Amino acid sequence: MSTKTDAIEEDVILKIEEGSRSVHSPKRDHNTKSCCSAVVSITKKLIAEVIGTYFVIFSGCGAVAVNKIYGSITFPGVCVTWGLIVMVMVYAVGHISGGHFNPAVTITFAIFGRCPLAHVPFYIVAQLAGSILASGTLCLLYDVEAKSYFGTVPLGSNVQSLVLEIIITFLLMFVISGVSTDSRAIGELAGIAVGMTILLNVFVAGPVSGASMNPARSIGPAIAMLIYKGIWFKGIWVYIAGPLVGAIAGGFAYNLIRSTKKPVRELTKSGSFLKSMSRSNSF
Repeated sequence: MSTKTDAIEEDVILKIEEGSRSVHSPKRDHNTKSCCSAVVSITKKLIAEVIGTYFVIFSGCGAVAVNKIYGSITFPGVCVTWGLIVMVMVYAVGHISGGHFNPAVTITFAIFGRCPLAHVPFYIVAQLAGSILASGTLCLLYDVEAKSYFGTVPLGSNVQSLVLEIIITFLLMFVISGVSTDSRAIGELAGIAVGMTILLNVFVAGPVSGASMNPARSIGPAIAMLIYKGIWFKGIWVYIAGPLVGAIAGGFAYNLIRSTKKPVRELTKSGSFLKSMSRSNSF
């Protein structure tokens, strides 16, 4: 009788041990670690997007506000500020999140397989959050009224501003696609190229449409002014539709002319542009 009881107890113990081993199997531990690392990775990217967008809007829109209130920066100074801050933040966090700072850029990257679709809503929320926080900071720091509004408002007709936004965002996304997604491009100069493109676009379209190129750049200030001053500016749809259409068209155009995936450095057997320049200067 005792022998049977012992046998039953041993079977029960074996089943319990097998169950515990299956629960704590290396495969499940690996899946859990992979899931945790993925969450940590996307969290870092979102934090980078919030910080990057915050300082892009704080500096760029801040220059607009200071120029309207105090008149000490001038229009060329505002253009330079926008170009410089985008360049700086691309180099600062571009290697972490991609340095989008722009829902139109994120959506275009997702369409052409450069950004996971699952990340798009989180990126957009992070970009809008950074823009709203920066705009709120400016409203608190400066006495911003309707005449010193640092957002974007069509000065001409809505159609004129819409067409301008489509054109300048097309150029911006075309340049971004070329310098950041093509292995043949000089990747080290991506931030400079993107920053200079924004500077040029603000010079051309700034006096008419405000040269948004970025839905977050227009939505953030509009929401901040609505909260702090109770003022809502019309024509916000222009700065949502225009950049989206222009960015998608610009990304499509570059992908259309992309002829080969083989990088030039494989053909020339040389390193990057900057490395080759440093080698030539050393001789």
